[in-house]
Amino acid sequence: MAVETPLCDFGWKAPDFRLPGTDGKLWSLADIQGPNGTLIMFICNHCPYVQAIVDRLVRDVAGLQGLGIGVAAIMSNDTASYPEDSFDNMALFAARHGFTFPYLFDETQEVARAYDAVCTPDFFGFDAALGLQYRGRLDASKREAGPADARRELFDAMTQVARTGRGPSEQVASMGCSIKWKS
Repeated sequence: MAVETPLCDFGWKAPDFRLPGTDGKLWSLADIQGPNGTLIMFICNHCPYVQAIVDRLVRDVAGLQGLGIGVAAIMSNDTASYPEDSFDNMALFAARHGFTFPYLFDETQEVARAYDAVCTPDFFGFDAALGLQYRGRLDASKREAGPADARRELFDAMTQVARTGRGPSEQVASMGCSIKWKS
């Protein structure tokens, strides 16, 4: 079932975390934080909304990293019910798509709850002081990739954050599969 993210709560502070990555390291928010902003993304392997954008996501993240934006993706789904999102499959997914950012496993789902993540993908773009500035979508893609010339909404918003410290006042909510919560 498709769900949409809530509107951006400008200035809301990013909760800290300590999560294992598919690279074998433990990562905290401080490890991810970039000098010009931070992007925390909730994604998973099996969601058709994520699969539709993953190549564009990797492209845009590489550009944002070049602007001093720190980036991490977090997978919070219940892997007992959705084994395609298992930690081993996360590592395969990250390698297959050439992730240049940590892909972290939120097994307890505490981080997803702290961020109030609702779907995959769910994007949280923070300024250099970890105040929320963007809670929108990557672009106009849905279950299928949008047009090749779709406006790069996440990229443009986070570029603005890197340059000015402020996100755009108008943002379009992200849409995707609901987080698969444990019973």
